[in-house]
Amino acid sequence: MALVYEHALKVQESAIDTNMHVNNVEYIRWMQDAATAHSDSLGFTVAFYEKSGGTWVARSHFIEYLKPAFLDDEIVIQTWISSIKRSISTREYAFFRKSDRALLAKAKTVWIYINMQSGRPSAITKELLDRFVADENYEPKLSF
Repeated sequence: MALVYEHALKVQESAIDTNMHVNNVEYIRWMQDAATAHSDSLGFTVAFYEKSGGTWVARSHFIEYLKPAFLDDEIVIQTWISSIKRSISTREYAFFRKSDRALLAKAKTVWIYINMQSGRPSAITKELLDRFVADENYEPKLSF
């Protein structure tokens, strides 16, 4: 099983701000999309979470912007779990522009696993722990 998931997208006009590059808020949207796609790829879909009674909520985001992205750029987002324990998981991201292989941004989200009924943190299930394998030493590298 791959520890690193790659999510590709093309920058749409709706992502561009008045500075003519991708708006910073878009990176958070892309982080959520990549995390959801990774979860789905492992079989942890919305239906799975609804049935299990647990779900993930974001506690914090950190983004370091390195270079701007522009309209029609093809972006590859690498995402992986760098730590997972009890009810907390840290997911990291690296954003690359496909055309020049530039690293555009690095990011992290701390996710909390919660019980949907109580809204309180809940122990991450063994099933999730078995498939969301952490790699705290992964360094982003291009595979395309």
